[in-house]
Amino acid sequence: MRYQELLRLSFLAMAVGLVAGCTVGPKYVRPPVTAPPAFRGPDDAVIKSDDQKSFGDEQWAAVYREPELQELIRKALANNYDVRIAARRILEAQAQVRITRSQEFPTVTVGGTGIGASLPTSLGTQLPNPLVDGSLNVSAAWTPDFWGLYRKQTEAARAQLLAQVWAQRAVQLTLVQQVATAYLQIRALDSQLEITKETLKARQDSLALTRKLESGGSAPLSDVRQAEQLLYTATSEIPQLEEQIQQEENAIALLLGENPGPISHDDPTALAPPLQDLPTGLPSQLLERRPDIQQAEATLIAANAQIGVARAQFFPNLSISASGGVGGDSLSSIFATSGKTIYGLGTLTQPLFEGGKLRGQLQLSQETKEEMVLNYQKTIAGAFRDVSNALIALNKERAYREQQEKLVEAAKDATRLARIRYQGGSTGYLEVLTTDSNLYAAELNLVNAQQDEALALVQLYSALGGGWQA
Repeated sequence: MRYQELLRLSFLAMAVGLVAGCTVGPKYVRPPVTAPPAFRGPDDAVIKSDDQKSFGDEQWAAVYREPELQELIRKALANNYDVRIAARRILEAQAQVRITRSQEFPTVTVGGTGIGASLPTSLGTQLPNPLVDGSLNVSAAWTPDFWGLYRKQTEAARAQLLAQVWAQRAVQLTLVQQVATAYLQIRALDSQLEITKETLKARQDSLALTRKLESGGSAPLSDVRQAEQLLYTATSEIPQLEEQIQQEENAIALLLGENPGPISHDDPTALAPPLQDLPTGLPSQLLERRPDIQQAEATLIAANAQIGVARAQFFPNLSISASGGVGGDSLSSIFATSGKTIYGLGTLTQPLFEGGKLRGQLQLSQETKEEMVLNYQKTIAGAFRDVSNALIALNKERAYREQQEKLVEAAKDATRLARIRYQGGSTGYLEVLTTDSNLYAAELNLVNAQQDEALALVQLYSALGGGWQA
């Protein structure tokens, strides 16, 4: 009688589950996001795009055309430790999906036992001699997923897998940005070192001339000391620049997954002014292109699925198990009909009181989802800010570089005129010292301006979600 009642309860639970199982847990709906119609540019200008084409859709090889930089990026994407770690995390997430999904299916096991013994006749036992016994059995167990518990867990696991995929792409994007940034920085240091060496040569010639004038009585000893001051200022800069270059090489080597060592960096066009009026596309496109936004949304999907997992805990749980086997005291009798054993068992459990644990789990999952919603919206807002900042930087750094170029030209002419007047005896060496120092500082600042403008292009490309595309 109990067995029949249990069957009726099981069928009732299955019927209710078929009706209500698909409704346990909320379906995911993307949170509303208000995207601006266009990106904000410099001086509150609105950057409008005539079509949906975006600079961020370009592959990195089409953006960074320097062969040296392209080779560095290829090596980094193939060997960088962070990229390889991210790839392993994807494999871990794939394995977790398989583990979680396996709960939806029955488990089947097979086993057997055997015993054989030869007993001494002196024991006088009634057991058959020799003693032989064996059995073979198959058992199965299944917990039907009426309420979507396992399906929601699988949904969450798959969303976490997707989040890991986008996390890897975010690592690739960041890595491309880091390699490009480091390469431009090292090329700027190369230019500053070249300027310093040229300045050093000019100051050596100036010191030789000053000593000649001093020995002939046409210039005081103080002029020689000022010329030496200029010379040693340049010579002291060289080892510092060389130190920064070698340390930057080591930083790039780490990004490449290599041991510290020299890196090729000789391309003369690395700091050339970038193109103007680059297409940005529509702000709404960032939601689909930026890996960090996609990762945040996948994490939100997983959190939404966990609500269904928590809700399913409130409903009855049915477990079904069955086993069948055969056995006998000889090989010929093991599979005999008289030796078979079959049984089945169904268990239905319903939580009644757990001290608020289930409600606490549900509340936790709901609050976690709300947190992920805010995180998703914050990530999108940060993406719009990044693009706007990069557009502003690209415009302002270009203007600064253009003015710095004019400053360098003026400083060169002022230095030339000061040297002519000094050689003609019309002025003291202090004017030469001042104009020469101003020229050297202006040339170094111009290199910094060229570097910052090139880096603004790198920032814009990354802000638009470019860099992870193969």
